[in-house]
Amino acid sequence: MACSQVPDCIFMVRPASFGFNSDTESTNAFQHTTTNDEHIQEIAVAEFDSAIETIRKADIDVLIGDDSFLPEKPDAIFPNNWFSIHADGRLVLYPMLAPNRRLERSKNYIDLFVNKFGPLEIVDLTFYEDQQRFLEGTGSIVFDHPNKIAYASHSPRTDEGVLEDVCKRLGYTPLMFHADDENGKAIYHTNVMLCVGEKVAVVCLDSIKSESGQERLLSSFTFTGHRVVSISYQQMRCFAGNMIEVQSKTGTRFLLLSQNALDSLLGGQIKELSKDVELLPVNIPTIEKYGGGGIRCMVAGIHRKQLI
Repeated sequence: MACSQVPDCIFMVRPASFGFNSDTESTNAFQHTTTNDEHIQEIAVAEFDSAIETIRKADIDVLIGDDSFLPEKPDAIFPNNWFSIHADGRLVLYPMLAPNRRLERSKNYIDLFVNKFGPLEIVDLTFYEDQQRFLEGTGSIVFDHPNKIAYASHSPRTDEGVLEDVCKRLGYTPLMFHADDENGKAIYHTNVMLCVGEKVAVVCLDSIKSESGQERLLSSFTFTGHRVVSISYQQMRCFAGNMIEVQSKTGTRFLLLSQNALDSLLGGQIKELSKDVELLPVNIPTIEKYGGGGIRCMVAGIHRKQLI
């Protein structure tokens, strides 16, 4: 089934124990340590609830899950890493690197999806964890649904063989490349350096050191008709690559991004991004700083109209 690139429903999780996750520190250079987790949790909840208010004012359908207090799951606010729901009614469960992140996969949430969207076929790839091979959902994969392309950058959390397995099952073509930060370290998730919307792709081209890698990516966007907005390392650090297009109940398209990301953009970039969508910023500095993920990481997109 052909799928729109822009979800008309999103799922988000209100955190119960948000904080710096030491289990992910070695692979996520975007997160910063803190010694005051209780205070950080309160601020994160306030930022989360404010973001939900902004999203709902835009008439976007958002489904909220509430994280359980035990066991503690500091990254539960980022549900897009453990599952994705597709227009053909399949729900993919992904293998995750950090053991404490695997606790985020909840049958309660899956039951919630079934109650809202109807029966779903579960594609369970979590067995790869026993092989120490990982692919963390739409953090690792940036899907282009209409063109059935799965973009992914190599990292300890993104295994090429697992990507190929997912693509074979879903009928997508994998396009994998290497993307490194300023220090030569693999960028932990593709979705912090690449966003693919309906008509625009935002990418930190500087992170792709290989000329052939850049050419493959740009050629793909030429083929699919995407305009390319290139962002700098500094803008990527402000989560300007960590955005997602969503649509309201009336079909208005928004580009969901953080205020931090918006503030980092230049006038020409904003003008280019605003040609087809309305920019919808949310202010989540604490979540970005200590969680090492932005608003895209907080959102699991669901193409509701094609499921029901």
